[in-house]
Amino acid sequence: MDKTPLITNDAVVFGLLMLILAAVFVTSTSEKTGWQKFYKYIPSVLLCYFIPSIFNTLGIISGDESQLYFVASRYLLPTALVLLTISIDLKGIASLGKKAVIMFLTGTVGIVIGGPLAILITSAFAPEVVGGVGPDAVWRGMATIAGSWIGGGANQAAMFETFGASEDLFTTMITVDVIVANIWMAFLLYGAGISSQLDKRLKADASAIDKVKHQIEEYQLSIMKIPKLPEVMTVLAIGFGATGLAHFGADLIAPFIAEKAPGLEKFSLTSGFFWLVVIATTIGLLLSFTKARKLEGVGASRLGSVMIYILVATIGMKMDITAIFDNPGFFLVGLIWMSIHVVLLLLIAKIIRAPYFFVAVGSQANVGGAASAPIVAGAFHPSLAPVGVLLAVLGYALGTYAAYLCGILMQFAAG
Repeated sequence: MDKTPLITNDAVVFGLLMLILAAVFVTSTSEKTGWQKFYKYIPSVLLCYFIPSIFNTLGIISGDESQLYFVASRYLLPTALVLLTISIDLKGIASLGKKAVIMFLTGTVGIVIGGPLAILITSAFAPEVVGGVGPDAVWRGMATIAGSWIGGGANQAAMFETFGASEDLFTTMITVDVIVANIWMAFLLYGAGISSQLDKRLKADASAIDKVKHQIEEYQLSIMKIPKLPEVMTVLAIGFGATGLAHFGADLIAPFIAEKAPGLEKFSLTSGFFWLVVIATTIGLLLSFTKARKLEGVGASRLGSVMIYILVATIGMKMDITAIFDNPGFFLVGLIWMSIHVVLLLLIAKIIRAPYFFVAVGSQANVGGAASAPIVAGAFHPSLAPVGVLLAVLGYALGTYAAYLCGILMQFAAG
């Protein structure tokens, strides 16, 4: 079967994605009653993600054939992190308190125990789904998902090498990983649009988050002005210049550590993408203590948000909804696994009265990592995106250890 998409030219695909994004934002700000009612229930960011996935599923475009996600994640994401971080209020974020870290660690625990529990539950009614021997043992493949859902791509590759899953099983599990994680991300983005109602159900106090958002908005209004061309060029120069420095640093640091201290791979310190995110975020944080902070007044975070939404669209175009039907048993295990993660998060959030923001960002910092955690955090407010990044970096550090423990537990669960 020919899987070549209808549109193969990335320039055309990018134009289509931009048209989709523009249509979503124009209609979401429309004063027409019909659109207002529609967006009352469907967050605009969810459509930015979901519509490209429909085009991919229909074979019009292809996330696998396109290089747009690579460009967005390697060039636009670090630039966006700099521009969104440049006016960050570190004291304000620190005032969010320990609940953010508690929810992140809860998400990690949910992944670690969710894997073996999903195997035990599935084996009770469909043991053949979680069986297999040798390199084809399903638990070996699931261990690679644990690496992805706690740390990221580098941790996933580490688990693939550690537990020795077969190439075919690994490929299948990547599909399960992407589809299940993206389905959950869609729910998180939807929840961001109704976070106040969810906070009431959780009996959570979101005043600290609201305070930070109001402080950010007040600061933006106090320095906002109509940008002139030199100012816009300065913003872009700082953003992309910092990205260039981040790539330069990552290209030096990652190979050096891989050669001199290969054992540090378990911390993802040999991953170029890890250093790219860390360096870009650090540059943004440092700039927030300088006069560059005032560039927020000419739209630094708005330009950063544009880049984040382009990344959202490219993530969406990697999702093929019909792939669920190729290996329904594996997807069922993945959904059970994710459900355990979600239930634990909501239970702890209810106990400590953590607002939904911490549930969403704590989960996505695990499951999505640095590429999508800022998207979810930014759905609440663009300047909250760095919270997602900081927690995602913590996920990189814990990823290999926690995923290894999860893999061992799944081995025991599989018998």
